[in-house]
Amino acid sequence: MHRLRARVRPTGGAPVEVPVPESGQVDAGPVQLHVECRDDGARWSVYAPRVEPVALDAVGLVWDEGPAGEQPLLFAHGYQSWSPTRTRRIGVDEDPSRDPRALGLVRAAFHADPGVAAEGELRAEQVAVLGSGARTLRCIGFTGGDTHAGTVRTTLRDGSLEVCAEAWLGGAVVEAGAERRLHDVVVDEGDDAQELLETWATRVGREAGARARGPFVVGWCSWYHYFHTVAERDVRDNLARAAAWPFDVFQVDDGYQRAIGDWLTTNERFPSGVDGIAAAIAGSGYTPGLWMAPFLAGPDSDLVHRHPEWLAAAPGGDGFAVGMYNDIWGGVIAELDTTRPDVLAHLEATAAALAEMGYRYLKLDFTFSAAMPGRYADAAMTPAERVRAGFDAIRRGVGDDTFIVGCGAPIGAVVGAVDGMRIGPDVAPWWDRPVGKESQPGYDDALPATRHAFVNTCTRSFMHRRLWVNDPDCIMLRSTDTELSSRDAAKWARTVGASGGLVLVSDDLDLLDAHARHLLDEVVAAGRVADDAALDRRSPRSIGLFDPEGPRGLAPAT
Repeated sequence: MHRLRARVRPTGGAPVEVPVPESGQVDAGPVQLHVECRDDGARWSVYAPRVEPVALDAVGLVWDEGPAGEQPLLFAHGYQSWSPTRTRRIGVDEDPSRDPRALGLVRAAFHADPGVAAEGELRAEQVAVLGSGARTLRCIGFTGGDTHAGTVRTTLRDGSLEVCAEAWLGGAVVEAGAERRLHDVVVDEGDDAQELLETWATRVGREAGARARGPFVVGWCSWYHYFHTVAERDVRDNLARAAAWPFDVFQVDDGYQRAIGDWLTTNERFPSGVDGIAAAIAGSGYTPGLWMAPFLAGPDSDLVHRHPEWLAAAPGGDGFAVGMYNDIWGGVIAELDTTRPDVLAHLEATAAALAEMGYRYLKLDFTFSAAMPGRYADAAMTPAERVRAGFDAIRRGVGDDTFIVGCGAPIGAVVGAVDGMRIGPDVAPWWDRPVGKESQPGYDDALPATRHAFVNTCTRSFMHRRLWVNDPDCIMLRSTDTELSSRDAAKWARTVGASGGLVLVSDDLDLLDAHARHLLDEVVAAGRVADDAALDRRSPRSIGLFDPEGPRGLAPAT
């Protein structure tokens, strides 16, 4: 960390950058930074003088990495479950936020900082690996993410690399006279990017109390065949056919609820109610599983009608903050204010009710929504703290014996709160996104496509059994109603098996033949072997992890 500087970005104010001594205290605009430099990075905190509170977007440590080399590369880890994670070319590739067509709402979903990156800048979230040619690789990361997100920014300047390790506070207020401890920045060197990432993940998991010893799960999920029109009869029909299949969990996905936010009330397609479906699944010998988007609420929901005060307010005007937009759900969806004790009590009670019904597997989706821009009751909480508060409330409600899967979740915020984590975009019944399908400028590689899931399953293999159990997403077994070739479907299924992560089927079982069953058995057997190795800290290796052309697959652990 040569020629260290501090960079402070006050909310609504001009950025300030000042030199930092080797260790000690430095005045940086409206705040002071306390920095303790170490051989492997820095320990630091930010302090607001005893005059008035200070709202901060971000504080960072900036340094010169030295000559960049012929073609500097950045392993750019993504912000949340669906954020693309791969190696990029510094000075050549552009940060996706710089696409002039990229929507602000989309940027806010895929980055800690929803702003547009500077020209020539590339970003990684929580952890990054830098390298060029024969140069020694450098891994730069944050030791946690539950109190603030961490972004690693790289910029090529006159042949040299500038790096900024930035704590994203998202406008959180530091009270006058208060000190906010920041997650340590750690720097490690080596010649193997995968080993550097494994070392980082091991440290983070240990310090955050990772729940990484959960069971190897094989299950069925309703989403990729029935989508949001799933009906109770569909679930019961598949239950009736499932006796010969090796499932542990039967999970009902989006489509059962009366409205987004009303997770205990079903629509007319589910006449037995949420409790009746749980009883049917348990009665068939499986663990009941349920999907929910706990931090979102539709404007037409009973929840919003009863408690409009529970919604986060829009950042700069009247109305509610937008948690996300989804045509299927009717458009704009609000987000709950997880800084409010009554909202957390509601989340805990809802989770407890589901656990009482027998749901011991919960998939919590679109959870980045608690970090979206807005005005909140407690202005001192960072976006990461808002996400974590919601997860912790749900964990209190269900207890330690319920398997929680995070999805659409900021990676750093939930280590220690979830048992499993979706690590890539949704799969789909196609390999590459077909021409004419929905577009998301700047972020098309985060849209549903099996190739997109394949990339992240390879590049995030180092997380499995260090931070949680990886959830690659469902394998695609059907041979009808799909644009996936049998070759690509098998390639994806075997990648899931090689990863050691969750193995979920999401097809109408009536459409699957003996070949599909044989492939599933192969995947489950390979998955158990890979998972056993991961429990022994031997992860599958991503082939081409540090290749800007993208990974080519997973090799067994050695």
